[in-house]
Amino acid sequence: MTIINNNIKRIYTKIKKYDKIVIARHVGPDPDAIASEIALRDSIRLTFPHKSCAAVGLSVSKFKYYGILDKIDNEDYANCLLIVVDVPNLHRVDGIDNLKYAEILKIDHHPKEDIDGKFDWTDDTACSTCQMITELILKSPLKMDTKIAGNLYLGIVSDSDRFLLPYTTPKTFKIVEELITKSKIDFPKLYNYLYDRSIDEVRFQGFIAMNLKVTENGLGYLVIPSSIVKKYNVDIATPSNLINNFNFIKEVIVWTFITEDIKNKSYKVSIRSHGPIINSTASKYNGGGHKYASGARLTSEEEINKFIHDLDLVCLEYKRASISNID
Repeated sequence: MTIINNNIKRIYTKIKKYDKIVIARHVGPDPDAIASEIALRDSIRLTFPHKSCAAVGLSVSKFKYYGILDKIDNEDYANCLLIVVDVPNLHRVDGIDNLKYAEILKIDHHPKEDIDGKFDWTDDTACSTCQMITELILKSPLKMDTKIAGNLYLGIVSDSDRFLLPYTTPKTFKIVEELITKSKIDFPKLYNYLYDRSIDEVRFQGFIAMNLKVTENGLGYLVIPSSIVKKYNVDIATPSNLINNFNFIKEVIVWTFITEDIKNKSYKVSIRSHGPIINSTASKYNGGGHKYASGARLTSEEEINKFIHDLDLVCLEYKRASISNID
């Protein structure tokens, strides 16, 4: 507890010091990434109206409820404090190309990787970065209104998959209880922003279910070409948003969706697991993340085949280890 309080004190001191602050997150954002950067930006603006604080990165129309991201002139934010949230790899930070920041500070719940600043608050026991931002605001002089609280709640719910994932802890529930009590958000109504689906997305989910390949070792996988994304009138982020919906297939212990991204000449990969550790495999393919929830980037069909082969071996080794433990 003392360590966490010291982290929060140091972050607040840094925020108070700088008049110009830029907040960024990873490319291909999920609700936790978007909600954490916008909630932190809005809290800083509410607390320090005189500061210039911007949240950057490509916008995602599906997440417009959380708030509007900022387009900035890098020269206007020279020598700023850069805060990166929900991302451990510098090459995956979105929207900071050519930004000449004075200092970088990280707040993240993924295992620590290559972002190296004078200060880094990494807590891989937290279910989400929004959980950490909530704790930061609740335990510091930073202010929060109902909109900020609602964004943070949705980020926590999304990244914990409605509190179903093993990263959910008693601490998560304590923080959520305090968030709801102090902000008085109408949290049942907020769920619509996470779980309402267009008929296109529902039909696309059916396509995934009908075409998912499952190996003997328990790997479920699907390569989704851009033509299919276009056919169902969805975007390349949709498979990532739907992946937790395939959490309860008896025959599958690891599952991955590999979506063609023509714009970036690559394939966007989302991976989930019921037991095998997958982030070490993801890190071999320009990615990373949690032990049981990770992402990656692939660049060719050959690399896709190697990636699927490696994940299948992870499943096989996990099954063999499980049998050995029983014996």
